[in-house]
Amino acid sequence: MLGTNDFWLFLSASALLWITPGPDTMYILARTVSQGRLAGMLSVLGVSTGVLAHSVFAAVGLSAILASSALAFTVVKFVGAAYLIYLGVQALRSSRKLSSSSGMVAQSHLQIFRQGFLTNLLNPKIAIFFLAFLPQFVAPDSNNSAGIFLFLGGIFVLGGTLWCLLLVGFATSFTGAVRSNTRLSGVVGKVTGLVYIGLGLNLLRAKL
Repeated sequence: MLGTNDFWLFLSASALLWITPGPDTMYILARTVSQGRLAGMLSVLGVSTGVLAHSVFAAVGLSAILASSALAFTVVKFVGAAYLIYLGVQALRSSRKLSSSSGMVAQSHLQIFRQGFLTNLLNPKIAIFFLAFLPQFVAPDSNNSAGIFLFLGGIFVLGGTLWCLLLVGFATSFTGAVRSNTRLSGVVGKVTGLVYIGLGLNLLRAKL
């Protein structure tokens, strides 16, 4: 394809990355099971927007700053980890039981979207990933490498979004049973908090 290098290899590699469980998968599934389909879908859109932002950063060169500056990488890493741990602590401290509406009452649609967006925006590992992954599929003789970056990043985000929305659909089928069981709903709330904290601690392990 014009301006790209090994486009079909890019799609194949992207597909493998989409279906490989990772932190985003855990975050989205935890949100879906604890708060329902709409919360899961909003989280997917937030996460995907965060990933798209990183593709834009890579296109304009901002991600290169994180790749070359240990200080910048560390600052973003600690801010992102602190945010995830904060979300986890809030979930653990909440004594409200899950119901068909409690999650939506506690948080607005914008808040849920924003949290998904920030969890990825504040993850420097994603910035480094795009710098390592996308350039190899940009044709060396391309006159618009930034545009090709955005094109490939957009495709990567679109495919990942569709896959995650599919996961939300599967997870929703279990949500009703969870919500109808008071004891189980309390356990799920605690597990959700631990998932967020675990994601934060895992981010702290990231190295430049």
